[in-house]
Amino acid sequence: MARLLIVHHTPSPHCQAMFEAVVDGATDPEIEGVEVVRRAALSVSATDFLEADGYVLGSPVNLGYISGALKHAFDSSYYQILDSTRGRPFGLYLHGNEGAEGAVNAVDRITAGLGWEKAAEYVIASNKPDKEQLDACWELGATVAAGVMG
Repeated sequence: MARLLIVHHTPSPHCQAMFEAVVDGATDPEIEGVEVVRRAALSVSATDFLEADGYVLGSPVNLGYISGALKHAFDSSYYQILDSTRGRPFGLYLHGNEGAEGAVNAVDRITAGLGWEKAAEYVIASNKPDKEQLDACWELGATVAAGVMG
């Protein structure tokens, strides 16, 4: 069975709504043979990354950057997963009340270093996510899950 790992930092109701939409998309009944594993960014391990076939990353944007929790997830696993996860698909959703360019740039640099492949357009929401943004989160989860389905 394929495995999709959702690594998230979900400190607010808005981040929670986006996370739930991603999970709903990834666990759609039409997607078969994919186990969806959810890990808080502060508790994810290198083993979690290594055992997954694809990833969805979720973070608030704090002062124009990814959360410290998501950065910690990469810092604590980067060298253990560097050579073994190349070519795996990933997606990203971000929530912030100000510009997200710094957070996008950070994720782009980290995932480029890991050799991961962007599988879907990023979803970026400000303030309360609207229906269109939540639908995009659902699509993000479904797209990355379908991509690892095999």
